[in-house]
Amino acid sequence: MEKTRNDPLLRPLENGIELKVIVLPRSSRSAIVGVQDSGLKIKISKPPVDGQANAACCRQIADLFGLPASRVTVVRGHTGRRKIIRCEGLSPEHALEALKPWAEKQAQAPVPAEPAEHFSPCS
Repeated sequence: MEKTRNDPLLRPLENGIELKVIVLPRSSRSAIVGVQDSGLKIKISKPPVDGQANAACCRQIADLFGLPASRVTVVRGHTGRRKIIRCEGLSPEHALEALKPWAEKQAQAPVPAEPAEHFSPCS
């Protein structure tokens, strides 16, 4: 994970980064699931009501990066599962380093085998 400029997961800013996130609200527990091509997948135990899931998501990301919660905000996707989160005061290199364990898990995940062709007994 050395890319920063063209990385689909994050976008460097002058004073931080923007991170693509996929939130799964009302989960049994809050946890980071992993990195996917489309973003960082996070399970949140809070419901998507009155911004509870957004606030919990921001706290989870702040904890991951060691930032104060006030430096992490939702900039797009307030009412959807796909969000853009701004993390102020965070370098892209530090962000990628913190995300490395989840990216490595995804890289080590087994690739599903191609389904076998279905042969019809018709002649």
